Amino acid sequence: MYLADAFLLALRALGRNKMRSILTMLGMIIGVGAVIAVIGIGQGAAAKAQEQLAAMGSNMLFVGSGSVNRYGLNVGSGETKTLVLSDSRAISREGPSVSAAAPGVQSGQQVVFGNQNWATQVMGTEPQYFEVRNWPFASGTSFSEEDVTQSATVAVLGDTVRKYLFGSSNPIGETIRIGTLPFKIVGVLAPKGTSAGSNQDQDDVIFAPLTTVQKKLLGQEWLRWIMVSATSRDSSYVAQQQIVSLLRDRHKIRSGDPDDFVVRNLADVADAEAEQGSVMTTLLTIVASVALLVGGIGIMNIMLVSVTERTREIGIRMAVGATEDDVRRQFLLEAIVLGLIGGAVGILFGVASSFAVSNLLEWPILIPPYAVVASTLFAIAIAVFFGFYPARKASQLNPIEALRYE
Repeated sequence: MYLADAFLLALRALGRNKMRSILTMLGMIIGVGAVIAVIGIGQGAAAKAQEQLAAMGSNMLFVGSGSVNRYGLNVGSGETKTLVLSDSRAISREGPSVSAAAPGVQSGQQVVFGNQNWATQVMGTEPQYFEVRNWPFASGTSFSEEDVTQSATVAVLGDTVRKYLFGSSNPIGETIRIGTLPFKIVGVLAPKGTSAGSNQDQDDVIFAPLTTVQKKLLGQEWLRWIMVSATSRDSSYVAQQQIVSLLRDRHKIRSGDPDDFVVRNLADVADAEAEQGSVMTTLLTIVASVALLVGGIGIMNIMLVSVTERTREIGIRMAVGATEDDVRRQFLLEAIVLGLIGGAVGILFGVASSFAVSNLLEWPILIPPYAVVASTLFAIAIAVFFGFYPARKASQLNPIEALRYE
C-alpha cells in the first residue's frame, strides 16, 4: 500500500509542473524511440538481405570462368574459355557434397514482341537450373532436356520481361524475337526481386536451352558459369573445396599456378551481410543511446531543482516522522516515474517512427520484443542512476534548517 501511495504522490508532485516534467521526459522519449527505430530498421534490413540471398538459391555456389593473363596483364574474370560442359557434368558426378549443377552462358540481347521491345539478358542453361535456384514457375513449364539436345528455340521469361513485353496478357505460346531468331514462350517464372549485394533485378532475364544460345546466338562452346547446389549449407564449404580440386585437376593447373576459374560460396555472402548489418545496428544503437544519457542528465537536473524548491516540504515531512529512507525513496520513485512514462511514450514514438520510415522509403522493419524490453529497462536504469544523487541529497537535509528555508 505504501508503494501505491508513494507512486500517486510522485505523480502528484510531477503534475505540479507539467511542462517542466514533459520537457524532462523528452530526452528519454527521444532516446528510447531512437533505439527502437534503429533496431527495427536495422533488423528489417538484415531480414531483407537474408531473404534476397535465400531467393538466389539453396546452398548455392557460383563457378565462373576466371581471368586471363595477356602479356603480363590480368584481364578481368569471365575471360577464360576453359570452363566447358564436361566440367559441369564432372561436378555433378564426382562431387559427393553436390546435389545438382547447371551450366550456363549469357548475352545481352534486344527482344521484340509486336510493337514492344526490351533489352535484357538471355541466359542459356539446362532445366535443372530452376531447381538449383529454387525458382518456381508462375505459369507454363521449363524447357526440357530434349529441347537442349535439339537446340530448340523455346524460352522462359522472367517477370520483368513479361511485364514490359506482354503487360497483363498471357505470354504462354506466343512467339518473340531474340536477335533475329523467333522463340516460343513455354513458361514464365515467379518474381524473385533484386539480388543481394549487386541490387540487380533478377527477373529481368530470359532463359533458353544452353545449346540454342551457344550455337545460334553466341557461337561459342565454352561456359560462362556453372550454378551448383550443395546438399546442405554446412556441406557447401566442403563442396567448394571439392569443386576447386576437381577443376584444377581437369584443367591441368600445376601447383602454385593461379586458378583459371572462380568459385564463390553464397553462404559467405550471407554471413558477411549478417555481420555487416549487426555491426551497423550496434553502432547506430550506441549513438541513439546517447540520447538516453542526455535524458538521464535532464532527470538529475530537474530533480535537483525539485529538491531545492521543496526543501521546506522535506523538513515538514521529517518533522512529522518521515525517515531518510522515506525521503530518498520518494524522490527516487519520482525519477523512476519520469523514466517509465518517458520510456512508454518513447516506445510508441519509436514504433511510429519505424513505420513512417518504412512507408516513406519502402524499407522493411522488424522490431524484436527484446528491443522494447531492453529499452524500457535501460530507461528505468538511467532514471535510477541519475535520480539517486538528488534523492540522497534530499534525504540528508537537516530538518531544522529545512523548516527555516524560505
